[in-house]
Amino acid sequence: MTDCILVLDFGGQYCHLIARRIRELNVYSEIVSPKTTPEDIEECGKKYKVRGLIISGGPQSVYDKDSLKLDKRILDLDLGILGLCYGHQLIAYMEGGLVRAGEQGEYGITKAFIDKPVGILAGLSKEEDVWMSHSDTVKEMPSTYEILAHTDNTPVAAFQHREKKIHGVQWHPEVVHTRHGRKIFENFVRDVCKCAGNWVMEDFIESSIEKIKKKVGKKKAIIALSGGIDSSTAAVLAGKAIGKNLTAVFVDTGLMRKNEPALIEETFSGKFDLDFRMVDARERFFSALRCIEDPEEKRKRIGEAFIRVFEGVAREINAEFLIQGTIYPDRIESGSQHAFTIKSHHNVGGLPAKLGLRIVEPLEDLYKDEVRVVARKLDLPPEIVDRHPFPGPGLAIRIIGEVTPESARIIREADSIVKEEIRESGLAPGLWQFFAILLPIKTVGVQGDARTYRNTIALRIVESVDGMTANFARIPYDVLERISTRITNEIPEVNRVVYDLTHKPPGTIEWE
Repeated sequence: MTDCILVLDFGGQYCHLIARRIRELNVYSEIVSPKTTPEDIEECGKKYKVRGLIISGGPQSVYDKDSLKLDKRILDLDLGILGLCYGHQLIAYMEGGLVRAGEQGEYGITKAFIDKPVGILAGLSKEEDVWMSHSDTVKEMPSTYEILAHTDNTPVAAFQHREKKIHGVQWHPEVVHTRHGRKIFENFVRDVCKCAGNWVMEDFIESSIEKIKKKVGKKKAIIALSGGIDSSTAAVLAGKAIGKNLTAVFVDTGLMRKNEPALIEETFSGKFDLDFRMVDARERFFSALRCIEDPEEKRKRIGEAFIRVFEGVAREINAEFLIQGTIYPDRIESGSQHAFTIKSHHNVGGLPAKLGLRIVEPLEDLYKDEVRVVARKLDLPPEIVDRHPFPGPGLAIRIIGEVTPESARIIREADSIVKEEIRESGLAPGLWQFFAILLPIKTVGVQGDARTYRNTIALRIVESVDGMTANFARIPYDVLERISTRITNEIPEVNRVVYDLTHKPPGTIEWE
């Protein structure tokens, strides 16, 4: 049985990074509710060998009236337990320690002094650069605990129980700014929890195929195929599971990239053993988006339009299941677990309340880079594996304001120019995404010695590993100049191009 570390999500902004760091050590991790009970853990033990729990950070104070608390019985389990930030404070509070508002908060890079380099801090130096983000502070711990580290403002920055496998650190080892954060997780996973570190993608592939077989059985299913890495990987997994009972459906929404419908049809009709169908639904989608400007409403209408198309195909072939390439960040941003809804993904939060199909999401617990690993293991071609992400709602969420056939044409041409120039410059392999956004404003310009009042295009080019965080890319000015010149020369409706210099957070990668 596969070893597993459960991450209790108390609403921390870095919760997803904790799970990723554990997986990077070849140990399976899963994010669960902060209301998890020992009974829930026992139930989870039917699927995995649960060896440890990590209690995430969170925005609350342990003294807030409505703050989330841990089921105290969990601290009596024979499992490795690690509290981070709020989790660190919560353990201290529940064990009789003293937690108080600090004299001043600690935010950003902080110097931690390692008093005892043992347990989870084994192998660390006397002084470590760590990432802090807290205002409350643990002042004292009961005699059953020993203090392992402190900072100038935090007397108890790390602790461990003298007998039980319970640990806490005030800082965030999951972020890259903590220099030796990986070492802390290694100590916890290997030495405290005794995990073997034997979780590999081959295990995921095998278990995923079995899960699809078990859920779908001998019934028929359709898969929402966009041609992107997520849906393509899901399609191959599903094909291995149910074979000829799978039909791949590509929907031409009128909101795809330039020449994309033809490319997708050529690729999947010829290279894969799939029952491939293309549905022309352009009129349906533009009709659904008429006069709609709110981005959340756009996503929901797009989600419903997709579902209605899939239901129509399903009725034709008597299919009962819809397989989707939903991945973990989609669920997080759509308000899964205890995270706030950032934006409803059309295949998660954008789904209509009533569906005529049962949903199967074989990739729902994976991050984008993990999906790429699976895709390579499944021998998908490089043009699919290395394809840059494209949102399910398509160009609709790159048009700020109402979506029309005309606005879609403008952004499609601008997007094509961005793609061509970035790839020609050789920068594409190092970038997560690069695209154009059509803004709902016009500005005055001068073109052909005449005054113009035309549209503005924004460029969004970012670097990222998993899409959950991102930095704007420092693109050479000559490349940006070529893109701007081509857009204003080749698209008559545009006379101005601007560049987005916002990281994620505080912004998101897409504008809507």
